Amino acid sequence: MSDNILEMRHIVKTFPGVRALSDVSFAVRRGEIHCLVGENGAGKSTLMKVLSGVYPHNDFEGEILLNGKNIEFNGIHDSELAGIGTIYQELALVPEMTVYENIMLGHELRRGMGIDIQEMIQRAEDLLKRVRLSVNPSAKVKDLGIGKQQLVEIAKALSRNVSLLILDEPTAALNEDDCDNLLDILRILKTQGVTSIMISHKLKEVLSIAETITVLRDGQTICTLDREKDKVDEQMLIKHMVGRSIENIYPPRASKPDESVVLLEVKNWSAYDPNLGRKVLNNVNFKVHKGEVVGLSGLVGSGRTELARSMFGNPDGYAIAGELSFKGRKQRFAHPSSAIRAGLAYATEDRKKNGLVLIKSIQENISLANLQGVSKHGIINEELDKQTALNFVNSLSIKTPGINQLCMNLSGGNQQKVSVAKWLFVGPDLLIFDEPTRGIDVGAKYEIYTIINDLVAKGMSILMISSELPEILGMSDRIYVVANGTIAGELDGKSATQEAVMRLATQY
Repeated sequence: MSDNILEMRHIVKTFPGVRALSDVSFAVRRGEIHCLVGENGAGKSTLMKVLSGVYPHNDFEGEILLNGKNIEFNGIHDSELAGIGTIYQELALVPEMTVYENIMLGHELRRGMGIDIQEMIQRAEDLLKRVRLSVNPSAKVKDLGIGKQQLVEIAKALSRNVSLLILDEPTAALNEDDCDNLLDILRILKTQGVTSIMISHKLKEVLSIAETITVLRDGQTICTLDREKDKVDEQMLIKHMVGRSIENIYPPRASKPDESVVLLEVKNWSAYDPNLGRKVLNNVNFKVHKGEVVGLSGLVGSGRTELARSMFGNPDGYAIAGELSFKGRKQRFAHPSSAIRAGLAYATEDRKKNGLVLIKSIQENISLANLQGVSKHGIINEELDKQTALNFVNSLSIKTPGINQLCMNLSGGNQQKVSVAKWLFVGPDLLIFDEPTRGIDVGAKYEIYTIINDLVAKGMSILMISSELPEILGMSDRIYVVANGTIAGELDGKSATQEAVMRLATQY
C-alpha cells in the first residue's frame, strides 16, 4: 500500500469569471498532520471542498486517489462513506439539539423500529472521551462555548470512523487555551491512526503541529515542505504565501495622535443585560484622542464587544448608566443609526453574520450604511452608486472580477475590505474595529494594518478590539485591558509586553 493516504492530481476548478484552482497537485502521507496554508483566495477551502464532495467529480478537472484508488464523489455523503470527515469554519451543528443527537445525526442507532437513545448516549460518551471533552451528552449544543462545540464537531466526524480528517480554520474563533487543547487532540488522534489536513492562517500554530506544509498561491501549488528535511520558519512561509518578503508584519506608522483633542471619552459606563440577569460592564472609564489607535485587549468574554455595542446604539438593549462624550458633546445613542449620523462606525467581529449581506453584491454592501450618500429624494443614483463601489475596490485593492460579485464568493480578507469600505463611505470620525483580522491571512492582515495607518494619518481615530496580543502590541498607541467587564489597566503601546497585558487581563 502507498505511503500516501491521499493524492489529488492536476485539479482545476472554475467559477464564473474566476479560476479558483489551476492544475493543483497535493499529496498527504498516511498518519501525518498536514497543514495547508496560503492567502485568502489562494484556493485552500476550494481544494478541500473538491476533496469532500461539496463539488462533485463532474464539476472539476483532475483526479483524486484515496488509498491508491481512483475515487469519484457525487456529494458529501460519498466522502463520508469513504472515511473522510470535514469540519468547516462555520460549524455544522444544530444548536437546539443535544450533544449526542448532533454527534449521531444522520446515522442514528436503531432498535427495531425505534431509535436506541441509551446506546446513542453511550456511543457519544465514548467519542467525547476520545476528544477529551467532559460534558453531559444530553446538554444542548447552544449552551456550550465555541471551543467545546468545536470538539463536538470532531466527535461527530469520528462517529463515522474517519481515517482522514479535514479541518478548515478550526481555531479561528478559539481562545489560546482552546487552541492548544484542539491541537493536542489532533496529536492524540494521530496516534489512533487518523490523518489530519488542517487549513490555518496562524503560522505559529502551523509550525507547532505540522509535519508537512503545502503552500497555495493564486490557485496553484507553490511548494510542499517536509519539516524533517526542510528548515521552515514564519518568514519562509510568508514569502511563499504572498510571493514577497514581509519583514515587519506591522507597518510603521509615521503619524502621531493629537493628544490635545479628546474625540471620545467614557466615564463610569455600566451596562446591565436583562437576558443574562447581570452586569456585563461595570464603571468603565477610557478615552480616545484624535488620530489615535487605541487597543482594547482582554480575554474572550471580558466585555470588550459588549462595550463597543453598548456605545454604538446599544442594539442588545442593555440598561445603560454612565456618561459618553463624543466630539465634545455628551451623547447617548439610542440606535446605531444615531451613532452613524454622529460619526461613529462599528465594524463587527463577525463579518459574515453581522457585517455584510453575503447574498448581495459588493456594490450593494458598500452603500448599505449610507444610502443617502448615493440617492436623492429617496431614489438611488445607480451611476453614483457604481462609481462609489469602483473607487473603494480600487483604493482598498479588493480582489474581485467586478463590483457585482456577491460577497459570499469573496475570500475572508476581501470580505473584510468590503466591510471597511462600507464604513469608510459613512465618513466616520471614529471607527470601532472588532477583531479586524480574524480569519484572514498574513498578506491581507498587512493590507488591513496599512489601511488603519492611512486612516489615522488622515485624522480618523481607531478603537481596535483584538484577541491577538501581537496585533494589539504591534498596532496600538495606547492599550486598555478589559477584565470582567471593567478596565483593569492602561498601558503605553510602545513599552507594553504580552506579560503585562495578560497580568491585567487575569487579575479579576
